[in-house]
Amino acid sequence: MTRYLRLLRIFTGATLSAQLEYRANFVGALLASLGEVGVALLGLGIVFGQPGITSVGGWSFREALLVTGFFMLTEGVISVFIQPNMSKIADAIRTGSMDFTLLKPIDAQFGVSTRHLNVLRAPDLLIGLSLIAYAASGLSVTAGGVLGAALLYASAVVIVYCIWLALSTTAFWFVKTQNVAELFNGVFGAARFPVSAFPLPVRAFLTFVVPVAFITTVPAQAMTGELAWGVALASPVVAAALFVVTRLFWLRAVGSYTSASS
Repeated sequence: MTRYLRLLRIFTGATLSAQLEYRANFVGALLASLGEVGVALLGLGIVFGQPGITSVGGWSFREALLVTGFFMLTEGVISVFIQPNMSKIADAIRTGSMDFTLLKPIDAQFGVSTRHLNVLRAPDLLIGLSLIAYAASGLSVTAGGVLGAALLYASAVVIVYCIWLALSTTAFWFVKTQNVAELFNGVFGAARFPVSAFPLPVRAFLTFVVPVAFITTVPAQAMTGELAWGVALASPVVAAALFVVTRLFWLRAVGSYTSASS
């Protein structure tokens, strides 16, 4: 464990030095983050700006804003921690540099999941947390609700990581997986709204096929104290099941890997 933490500090330090070298990159990333939250808030504004609309799918404006906050926080987690690593798996396979990862005395999945960070998109994390805090300030939120939301959001991060890793792992067979990742981004865009705001078939798809509901809606419900116990227990179960399946899928892919130089 100490060796893994040491490597993580080395990777993080190298990434920080490289990305903070140019200030213009930070400004560009900040503008991108503001654009993301602008689009998300514009969608809410259009929905709740209609005359006579005070709730959508049983969610008030503040409650829906809470979901949007978790969406922006997750966008930050993806942009900072997950996508920078997953997007490089296909390149490593195509160029043969995956050989060096597999030969290192650390778990290969850990290596490909932690080597790169995009610290320039860290404002997404701050924006998401700020939206959550602002929305919660106008709601009846308890300490137990905050703790429950934090625990369920940890499960949500595992779910997001597993989906990205599973999609990226297909590169061992198909090499180019950019379009698959874009497909997930398109579906994940629905997570900026409460899942109950969608028709029943779409709601079922976003819960049981692509578990978007567990990523943003469920933590928001936990924070407001409106989450059923069955759903609360289902979230970590789904996260654990996905992690096991994704781990097995990764091991299967690595077992079938042939070096680009062979």
